Amino acid sequence: MNTTSKRQQVGLVLAGLYSALNVLGVLFPTPDGQEGPPIGILIIDAVLGLVGLVAVIITWRTGNRAALRVAAGAIIIMTLTALPAFFVDVPAGIKLLVGVAVLITIAAVVLMFSPGRRSTPVLD
Repeated sequence: MNTTSKRQQVGLVLAGLYSALNVLGVLFPTPDGQEGPPIGILIIDAVLGLVGLVAVIITWRTGNRAALRVAAGAIIIMTLTALPAFFVDVPAGIKLLVGVAVLITIAAVVLMFSPGRRSTPVLD
């Protein structure tokens, strides 16, 4: 039985899309002589993206809270691997992408853990 609210479902969709993009990232490594993440980080992000994607699917289908936490942890760690871009000399476009990734992660986690609406009893 699925017990996720609409807000949680929106967060799960964001987490799923972000995870899927990170899985695909390993297929497009940084060419020699260009700025970008090392292949090791791309592989770690692909594995975490796969874990996050599976956890999102499990949460969507069953409402499992443990899988929800795993999905959140996976996207948080994926985002943490991108943060060094703020501290090294890389093009502004890469820094912009990392900033967008941080905002997507924050929005997804907040939405995934937002409580569902509860009905308020009428006390008349």
